[in-house]
Amino acid sequence: MLRRAAAAAAAGRGLRGPLGAAGQRQQRSGEGSPDGGSRSDRAPKIYTRTGDAGFSSTFTGERRPKADRIFEALGATDELSSAIGLAGEFMSEKGHTFVEQLHKVQCMLQDVGSNIATPLSSAREAHLKRTSFSEKPVLELEQWIDSYSEELPPLRAFILPSGGKSSAALHFSRAVCRRAERCVVPLVQAGEADPNVAKYLNSCALLDTNAPDVRSGFTAFPLVSRLSDYLFVLARYAAMKEGKEEKIYLKPGP
Repeated sequence: MLRRAAAAAAAGRGLRGPLGAAGQRQQRSGEGSPDGGSRSDRAPKIYTRTGDAGFSSTFTGERRPKADRIFEALGATDELSSAIGLAGEFMSEKGHTFVEQLHKVQCMLQDVGSNIATPLSSAREAHLKRTSFSEKPVLELEQWIDSYSEELPPLRAFILPSGGKSSAALHFSRAVCRRAERCVVPLVQAGEADPNVAKYLNSCALLDTNAPDVRSGFTAFPLVSRLSDYLFVLARYAAMKEGKEEKIYLKPGP
């Protein structure tokens, strides 16, 4: 599902939803429907049957097994967006103003998916122009992190996922984000995805800084967190705003 959405976003850059290439072709075809109207008057079918044999397509047109690491990374990114969406619903109920930031993050994750779904080994220049991922979203996350961090009390203990539903949901999103990052890093190291995609998720020490970068700049990866750190800081901020207690790690007695 996310692969088709990512491909659609890449093709339209602004179209965000589960509309695959097959559905777009059906909409444009103008073929008649059984009730006499055109197919463009109806919503495209969600299923395409093209993946029933265990293979799926990248945005570049490659057919790869569904167990390919590209689809593993796309699935993890989809899970991350879903987890963030759930956290956003909890925070909407509390009237938090930063919910719009989470919606923007979800939109950026769709662009992350577009980049992942476009392996550089088979991408043409036209593909790269549509799915490029700049450093600007990374810098925006850093600004948000700095802004919330200034209002938080110093971190003096290991915090457990807690602090109310909003905070706990954000902690869960952070954990999913780290898994998505672990799926994306091998693609970056293999030269199949843009390094800024991994930066956006979380450029931690899993990166091999001695590996050559086929797109330049990879060896200069700063070992700092982005989205996962943002989710961590926002979880603490939500707990503070809601007056919820954050539980801390206490070493069990002998």
